[in-house]
Amino acid sequence: MPDSSPQAFVSQKTIKRPESVCVIIPTFRRPQGLETAMRSIKAQTGTHALSLIVCDNSPEASARAQVEAFAAPFSVIYIHEPQTGVANARNSAVSACQADFIAFLDDDEEAPAGWLNHLMAAQKLFNADVIFGPVTARLTENTRHNRPYYEHFFSRFGPAQSEILPHYYGCGNSLLKTSALTSKTPFSTLQNEMGGEDDILFTAMKAEGRIMAWAADAPVFEDVPPARATLAYTLKRGFAYGQGPSHSSGVNGRYLACAGWMAQGLIQAAVFGLASLVLFALRHPRRAFVLDKAARGLGKTLWFPPFKMKFYGQVLLKKDKKIKP
Repeated sequence: MPDSSPQAFVSQKTIKRPESVCVIIPTFRRPQGLETAMRSIKAQTGTHALSLIVCDNSPEASARAQVEAFAAPFSVIYIHEPQTGVANARNSAVSACQADFIAFLDDDEEAPAGWLNHLMAAQKLFNADVIFGPVTARLTENTRHNRPYYEHFFSRFGPAQSEILPHYYGCGNSLLKTSALTSKTPFSTLQNEMGGEDDILFTAMKAEGRIMAWAADAPVFEDVPPARATLAYTLKRGFAYGQGPSHSSGVNGRYLACAGWMAQGLIQAAVFGLASLVLFALRHPRRAFVLDKAARGLGKTLWFPPFKMKFYGQVLLKKDKKIKP
């Protein structure tokens, strides 16, 4: 007969279930990168209850067979979101998530085996609602021109030690407490083609007083193809990154802050723009870094349509059509 003594009853009551973590990987026609990302999740260590959701944002559901064939000792869920757009993909995945925590990994990233453990440890240490980790860029060997700049551009840097943050980073390599989200579709679909949907979410969460923290020991690696390791690409992205704070302030009704960002950006664009001309003429090794600052400054000033940059959704479909013969 089972032990029905008070001591046995208390012991059963105090058993806690492992906290559940759902890793979300949005993907768009990147089979090799997706395979690397999924395998890195399969290699995670820890006692948390793990699941994986892959949200395929290609209209033709190109990743379905790949994901359904992926064998793992945890639940792997394939979701097809045919309406292209980065916010659509993230929202569809979040809506399907039933876990205590959501971790985001991009389909060009690889997470070391202890990644989730370190993110969860930082969450417990700081009782944080959102945790961010470092990103280290991996470039191909034939990327020679401006290589230090590209390595810096595609990486994410933060404090040397884990700590509470006064600001936020992007969604890739992050952990969110599900209960801190006020909606099952938290990302603004207005940003489907432009990106910055995570900026708007994290700005709102910060205004609510949510705790954001940095997990210095939870890095991921981002693979950068040669087509992206070019000034033509990075300066456009830098311009778009510069638009972020002005755009977030503007759409959240903080117009005075928006005006301040615009004024700062105008000065930044002028000063670093002139400096970059001199450095390029001298072939200085820091020339690309300075030009990048000028592009970001210009983005702070020109953050509104028709200058808002588009990198996702229909833009990706049109780009693929141009590439295909």
